[in-house]
Amino acid sequence: MDLEVSPALTIPASELGWRFSRSSGPGGQHVNTSDSRVELSWNVVDSAALSDDQRLMLLTRLGPRLVAGVITVTASERRSQLRNRQIALAKLSDLVAQGLAPEAARRRATKPTRGSNRRRLAAKEQRSATKRQRRRPSAE
Repeated sequence: MDLEVSPALTIPASELGWRFSRSSGPGGQHVNTSDSRVELSWNVVDSAALSDDQRLMLLTRLGPRLVAGVITVTASERRSQLRNRQIALAKLSDLVAQGLAPEAARRRATKPTRGSNRRRLAAKEQRSATKRQRRRPSAE
C-alpha cells in the first residue's frame, strides 16, 4: 500500500514504519484491550523516493518535526486501528505535500489611492464633527 503524496511523488510501503499501541479516548472498555493507536514513521534522509532537491527542501522546512531524519505522525482519533491507519497516512501525505509546496509569492506593498485617502479623511472629519456636537456647550 504505497502512499501517493502527489503525481510526482509516491512513497513505497517498504519505507513506512508502523507501530501500534493502546489508545486513550473513545472506546470504553474496548480501549483497554486493543492496540488502536497508530504511529507512522518515514525516514526522510534515507528515502529512495526523493530527489536531492526534495530531500533538502523537506529537511529545511520540516526540520523541527524531524528526529534523526525521521518524521513521525500519530493517530488515535478513532476506535478502529484501520481507520487510524488511514488517518495517519493522510496526515503524513499532507505534511510532506506542504513541505514540498512552492513558496507563495511575496506581497508587493502598495500606496493607497488619492481617492481612498480623501474618503478616509472625509469620514474622519464627519465622525469628529458628530462627536463635537455631542459635547456640552461652553459656559461663555
